[in-house]
Amino acid sequence: KLKEREDHLRESWVKAMEARLVRDELVKCQRHEGVNSLENCKWWSEKYIQMLQDNKVKGYKEIDV
Repeated sequence: KLKEREDHLRESWVKAMEARLVRDELVKCQRHEGVNSLENCKWWSEKYIQMLQDNKVKGYKEIDV
C-alpha cells in the first residue's frame, strides 16, 4: 500500500512538472512572438490550460463519510 501511494504521488508530480515545462515554453514563445503571440502561441496556451485541468497534484488520503 505504501508503494502504491509513493507511485501515485510520483506520477502526480511528474505531470505537474510537465505542465511547468509547457508553461515555460509558452512564456518563451510569447516573448519571442511579441504582439503576434495570441495567434502563434495558441497551441502552447491550449496545451497548458488542458494540462492545468488534468494534472492536478492529488493527495493520497481518502476520507470516508
